[in-house]
Amino acid sequence: MMKIEIVEGDITGVSADALVNAANNYLWMGAGVAGAIKKAGGKDIEDEAVRKGPIPVGAVAETGAGRLPVKFIIHAAVMGQDLHTNAIIIEHSTINSLRKAEELGLKSIAFPALGTGVGGFSLEECAPIMIRAALGYKDAKKLEKIIFVLYEQTGYRIFKAEFARQAEN
Repeated sequence: MMKIEIVEGDITGVSADALVNAANNYLWMGAGVAGAIKKAGGKDIEDEAVRKGPIPVGAVAETGAGRLPVKFIIHAAVMGQDLHTNAIIIEHSTINSLRKAEELGLKSIAFPALGTGVGGFSLEECAPIMIRAALGYKDAKKLEKIIFVLYEQTGYRIFKAEFARQAEN
């Protein structure tokens, strides 16, 4: 049975095999989660990512993790150049990140709230989508743990409550 954890904090400080970056489809790393990953892990992450872009919105690409103590960064293209996203893209980005982690033989993956920063998607709408995708992911062979990392207490509370609601059903 896969374990799902919800924590409050900085995703770059989480212990996992991979961190998910909420990316644009050209894989440039600007502000928000991408900026924090680049700052903590180094510009090499962005250089490698950009060489792999552009990718379709909703798709993912993996890179090394630079100085971060994880194996990979999975860049989920949760928005295009218009910097907007929607529920379908967030769902696809979440599922494709889980599939990539499985393909890479990883045991754990850490997600931010995809699309809620620069993408402008609300935490209240994001939480049900991402948690449903995680709970519904039945293809795990190696993957044992999914961690949702919320930078602020508001997001943490929203994800925690949504997980409790969905896990009950």
